[in-house]
Amino acid sequence: MLNVKKYATEPTRMTRLSRRQLAAALAPVFCALGVQAADSPDATSAGPRTLPVTDGAAITPDAPARPVMKALPLWELGVGASLLRLPDYRGADSYRGYVLPLPFVVYRGNFLRADREGARAVLLDTSFAELEVSLNASPPVYTDDSGARAGMRRVPATFEIGPKLRSTLLRTPGLRLNLEVPVRAVLTLESSPRHVGNVFTPNLDLSVSTGTPWRLGFVAGPLWASQGVNQRIYGVSAAEAIAGRPAYQARGGYGGWQALVGTSRRFERHWIGAFLRYDHVGGAVFGDSPLVRSRSNLSGGVAMSWIFANSSEQVMRPD
Repeated sequence: MLNVKKYATEPTRMTRLSRRQLAAALAPVFCALGVQAADSPDATSAGPRTLPVTDGAAITPDAPARPVMKALPLWELGVGASLLRLPDYRGADSYRGYVLPLPFVVYRGNFLRADREGARAVLLDTSFAELEVSLNASPPVYTDDSGARAGMRRVPATFEIGPKLRSTLLRTPGLRLNLEVPVRAVLTLESSPRHVGNVFTPNLDLSVSTGTPWRLGFVAGPLWASQGVNQRIYGVSAAEAIAGRPAYQARGGYGGWQALVGTSRRFERHWIGAFLRYDHVGGAVFGDSPLVRSRSNLSGGVAMSWIFANSSEQVMRPD
């Protein structure tokens, strides 16, 4: 059973970040909230026009619902702030708080897009599947005077890039269920970036219209990573081994699972959102690492943006 009190009482430290670290720490916000970042304004606002997409064929009760197309600005720009509480790493028993600026960038081009599905380059787009170049990142893992990583090296932030296949499994007027299959290379964010391995994180992505201006999103799936990715976080070298923290060589493979729920609301010139993410590393190949102090983590955040500019050019995109 999820012990909310446990997560509420675990230590949280506020952290200042460099520009490079800042970009990586923002990634959880983009991943969690960016799924809904491009929501169109409330119906009560002066919103864009909508058109149902039809080809003249009759729509029967058994036929899949077709997306409603909206005329939306090609691009939108905004700025805001976010407040996050994240574990130092998956399986850690300590947390950090982040107060970060949050740029709001939406671009609805035919090839380059930054919208509710995240920032990406679209290679193939059909009614039921989309192949794209996807991005992700993670903040650095710090060294403290106490705790599991006391006296250990600092682990740099990482940047991920690779192909992702998104397939629509179900679409109704108020619901969309996608299967996403990303494979990404993991690179360190340093003056001389290094390729440390690869990750495979298939997931189910459910978007729900609530009948109100608020949108809901649910994402869940397992994680796999190569040996280099796991070793940099969960490995312990002989030089770093101490009493209670023996040397440890991490293996590549299954890394547990995670589930996320997010909600957001778009006003004409403002956007707000929040998310909760649950991580579980039970059964992971690195589960016996001395650095794993907790089998589960609960993280979350809230954000708000002010949209101050948009293009006069409009494009037709699914609602």
